[in-house]
This record gives sequence, C-alpha cells and structure tokens, in this order.
Amino acid sequence: MIAGSFSFLAAALHVGVVIGGPSWYRFFGAGESMAKMAEQHLLKPTVITLGIASVLFVWGCCAWSGAGFLPSMPFIKLALSAITAIYLLRGLVGLIAPFVTNHPQISQNTTAFWVWSSAICVVIGLFHLIGVVATWPAL
Repeated sequence: MIAGSFSFLAAALHVGVVIGGPSWYRFFGAGESMAKMAEQHLLKPTVITLGIASVLFVWGCCAWSGAGFLPSMPFIKLALSAITAIYLLRGLVGLIAPFVTNHPQISQNTTAFWVWSSAICVVIGLFHLIGVVATWPAL
C-alpha cells in the first residue's frame, strides 16, 4: 500500500509539473531544455511528463493490486518484480552517474536533482521490495 501510494504521489507531482509550467519544470529539476520547451508552449515536455505520470499511475495500481486493495491483475508477480527492479536500478544508477560521467543525458540535470530523486527512487523501490517479499506467496 505504501509503495503504491508513493507511485500515485509521484504521478500526481508529474501532473502538477505540467500544470505549474516552466517554473515547476525547473524547480523539480527536469532540465533547462524541458523548461524552455514549456515556455515555448511546445507539446514535447507535456507528452513526456504525462507519459511518466501515466506509467507511475499504473505502477501504483499494480502495487495496490498486489496488496489486495484493488482487484488482482494479470502477471502481477512479474509486474511487481519489474517495477521494484526499475525503481531500485534507477535509484542506484542515479546516485552514481552524475559523479562518473558528463553524458548530456546526465549533465542536463543538477547533481542535487540526481541525488534527491535517486534517493526517493531507492526508498520507493525498497518499499516495493518489502511488499513483494511479504506478499509473494499470495500473489
């Protein structure tokens, strides 16, 4: 339930960024290029951000399904295992990458963005891991 709630919160924050506009893209560390595209009223940042929000929403539904709060979903063990792995991998890679590479996909965001967003992903991933391990036999 906690892991799913975090995914829903993250989805809502991404929707909030779209509504909040360029200043919110900057505040949440989406990168100056995303903020500038939002200032120009281009569709790309909205599509990307709402796409991420949609994925996070589905992940929240999967977590709540695994917890028994929503109806059982097909392939839930596989889905929850993949979601857990993605959160943990994103978190760990994001904690390391800004210190070992200057690749444009990494350097477009601040080190602070990578550290705090990655730490959040690790925490959410750990909650998912705890939930998956605890409910595995019942899934």
